[in-house]
Amino acid sequence: MSRAKTFTGNEASKIEPLSPVRGRRRKLVLTAAAIMIIGVLWAAYDLYGPRSTNLRSFDPDELARIETDMWRAYYARQRVRLFNQMTELMRTQYNFPFLRSNSAAYDAAKAAFVFKDGHSRSDYEKALPNLISFYSAIRKIAHADFDVNRAARFELEWWIVHRERQRHPPGDLARALAELPAEIYGVPAEKLMEHARLRAEAMTIRDDKAEEGGLTESDWKRIDDLLHKSWRSLHQVVNE
Repeated sequence: MSRAKTFTGNEASKIEPLSPVRGRRRKLVLTAAAIMIIGVLWAAYDLYGPRSTNLRSFDPDELARIETDMWRAYYARQRVRLFNQMTELMRTQYNFPFLRSNSAAYDAAKAAFVFKDGHSRSDYEKALPNLISFYSAIRKIAHADFDVNRAARFELEWWIVHRERQRHPPGDLARALAELPAEIYGVPAEKLMEHARLRAEAMTIRDDKAEEGGLTESDWKRIDDLLHKSWRSLHQVVNE
């Protein structure tokens, strides 16, 4: 017959309850572990979970406002400000979740400043890996049927034409600007020329005024107005 084990008074006295300090420490460790697990799961869902967006559903006026601010940050070499504006654009206009918006914004801002510091086509093309990553992120979340490499190259090409505008005949910048949205939205570039022409005009004002000594708030207002008209035109065409 088995006998239940009993504890004598001396043995029972050896079982010490958790001290209040050790109890609190254990609770803190468990809480921290739970928070960490939740954070990892949230990050994984943010980065890899299902998410979709319609690239045609952007707000043209809000996008124009953000782009004006981005131009000002870029030409003032305000990297953090440009990054923050790009994350805002990705979240508000393209439905990117928080971490993915930051990742895409990093690639876009990094490409912009790699290009800005370049002096030749071989230097400029160093921005391509980040541009490809940027457009890969957009294509993945939008489920859009565009060629990521072509989109990245179209982006870089208008950057180059814009910088080397003195070497190009009138109209080249607008044509280069039309090629990128034509690829992304699957619309003939000819239908996007008003959007591109207005955007090119805004760029030309920025460049000319900078060469003359600097831009006034009135100049930036003209640029902002042109960008609003430009993005409204694109929005109308791609939603016909």
